Amino acid sequence: MLTLSDQKIMKEQAKQLRYDKAYLRMAQTWSELSHCQRRSVGAIIVKKGMIISDGYNGTPSGFDNCCENDAGETHWYVLHAEANAILKVAKSSHNCQGATLYLTLSPCKDCSKLVLQAGIERVVFMKGYKDESGIAFLKDAGVEIVQIEKPFDGE
Repeated sequence: MLTLSDQKIMKEQAKQLRYDKAYLRMAQTWSELSHCQRRSVGAIIVKKGMIISDGYNGTPSGFDNCCENDAGETHWYVLHAEANAILKVAKSSHNCQGATLYLTLSPCKDCSKLVLQAGIERVVFMKGYKDESGIAFLKDAGVEIVQIEKPFDGE
């Protein structure tokens, strides 16, 4: 038989999972705004139960929205979703200290440095990026990492 404390913990974990799945669905919807052909990625940053930022991969403001060249290669200046979301926070009165980052694709090693430096304490993602060194770096730094591959009901 479970103790009251265990029951409370299980209830809180189930609630957190519901919220995690909801925010991942939002990140998935946000990824649909990307003009990138090779891969569309969405990001949501949540702090104290409030969405403080969002982002998707794409070109910097003022550039043509085309992310790839004629050979299908991504332009070097395309910003990743998490970088866009973190930069958007930098322009606001918020900060990422203690926040959770929700992503449709796990962060690359370069974005992982930004995630850590921004003070994000938890990363929840759907699919793993081909190079897992970014996730390994964040784990080594003490950032909580959670993968939920299927945040949609019925999957």
